[in-house]
Formats: sequence, structure tokens, C-alpha cells
Amino acid sequence: MDKLAESYQQGFHRRLGHLRRARVRALAWLLDAPDLLDADEPLWLGRIARLGPITPEVAAWLARLDHDPAPLDAALGPRVYTRLGLYAEKLMAFYYEQQGRLVAHGLQVRANRNATIGEFDFLLEDGPDAVEHIEFATKFYLLDGDGGDSPRQFDALVGPNLADSLGAKMRKVFERQLSLGEHPAAQPILPRPVAKARALVKGWLFYPAGSWPDMQGIAAGHCRGFWCALDEIETLSGEAFLVLPKLQWLAPFRASSAERMMNGAQLRAELEAQFETNPTPVLVAVVRNLAGMIEEVDRGFIVPNDWRERAAARRP
Repeated sequence: MDKLAESYQQGFHRRLGHLRRARVRALAWLLDAPDLLDADEPLWLGRIARLGPITPEVAAWLARLDHDPAPLDAALGPRVYTRLGLYAEKLMAFYYEQQGRLVAHGLQVRANRNATIGEFDFLLEDGPDAVEHIEFATKFYLLDGDGGDSPRQFDALVGPNLADSLGAKMRKVFERQLSLGEHPAAQPILPRPVAKARALVKGWLFYPAGSWPDMQGIAAGHCRGFWCALDEIETLSGEAFLVLPKLQWLAPFRASSAERMMNGAQLRAELEAQFETNPTPVLVAVVRNLAGMIEEVDRGFIVPNDWRERAAARRP
């Protein structure tokens, strides 16, 4: 496919580049980012939720929050987040609460004291007599192979640690999580019946050499990047690179300063040393300095040289 005229990063900087605080930018990305899955694709049975474009009212609210983040800081609390999924979930809970739609967040369903059946990510207002169940996920997957158009095509989109795939995630969501509201153990704790249950899926997909195939069920405008092996770093365009800590994986990077910006040779040397003891792929932003701001132009995972072989070994 040809590259889009404007990358997601360019559009985000144009629309929301005035936001400076990392937490507010992360929340803005969750609200602004295109859905990962095509809600109109019959494959998903009408069970994909979408937020729609940021309205002028929400944009003004984000600007006020950037000026005074006290409400968001209070909602997140003093804890140090280590799990990106939990961090994103807390941000979305804050948004839904501020919009007056949140009925419950993280409501667990138990068979007994020691057995958890599942958990409602979000229960939202859906009229006076019902609630909507939203199953929320923020995922980062690399395409292993060419995807294809088989029913198992989503198994080719795998996590950087090879621990999961988009296929496995969506099977779990559709076969188990979205039916939680029908479970007998859920009935006593539900404030109102669940009228509908849908999945809200945000994230980034990464493709070898930065090119991507059309895949049925994937939204055409989804956030995307590249992935390459350590030995392929020299093929990357760009002169400055920044390793992104996990809590900075959501929104495109933009700040007045950054620690440990590297050129390609420095990046390769650092990752060579790191991969000797820790084979975890690393997310890297390609950055530039523009008008005194360091901003992300592109992003991608750098993986150990044996990642392809390990990915091939895990295929069904």
C-alpha cells in the first residue's frame, strides 16, 4: 500500500500538539486514535465500539486539563503504574466518569471467594433501565508473515514478547468476556441488565519494512509503525532515535527535551548490549527537532536477530 499523505503522528501533532503533559497526551491519544478494528466489518458481528472524533467540547476539556491536571492526577492516584493496560484503563475510567457515563469500573464477578469468573472493564449508562458493557483493550502487535485472508489471519499479529496474538485476544473477548453479563453469577451484582456488550480496541500495529497489507477486519486508518531486527537498523530512515518507556507507548512523543537521544550507531550499540541479557523487543521513536520541540516522526519495534525464528516456532 502507498503511505498515507499524513501520518498519524503528523495529524496528532497538528490537532493536539498544544497539549504538554504526558498523562493528558496519553488520554488524548486514547480518545483521538482511530479504532484498531473496523466496526463496520461483518466479521465482528456489530460488537465493536467506537468513540468517534473528538468534539470541540472534549478538545476544550483536554486543554483545561492540560492547564490544571489536578483532577486527573487525583483519579490516577500516587501509585507508580507498571502495566500499560491498567494505566490506559484508568485514563478511560476518568474520561467516562467526567462525561457522566460511568456506572462501574473493574467490577469483578465471582463464583465464590476464591474463584473469579471475570470482570467488567466498564459499565456505562445506557438509559434508565440498562447499562452497556465495554470490554477495553490497548494492544501492540507485530505482523509475523503476510497476514493473508484466512480465518486465522489475526494469529499472525503477535505481541512483541510472542506471548499473545490479536487472534487469541479477540477469541477470548468474543467467546468469553462479552458474554459475562449473561452469567448467573453476574446477575446479583449488576445494577441494571446489560443491554449491549462491545469491545473498544485501541493500539498500534507494526509491519516489517514499514509496509502493510490490507487485512479484513482491521480499520484502514489504524495507527501503524515498522519493526525490524537489530541487524537491520542501518536501513531505517531518520537521524535521531529515542527509546520509549512503556508508559509512553500510547501517544506520539513530543516534548521540549528528551533524555538519551541517539543516532543509529549509538542505538545499535545500546540494544546489542541490552539484548545479550534481555531479549525483550524495544519500541523506538524516530524523532526530529522542530521549532524547539522534539517530536516523533515514526515509531517501530527493534527485535533481537532471532525473533523471526522464535515467532515462526510459535505458529499454530
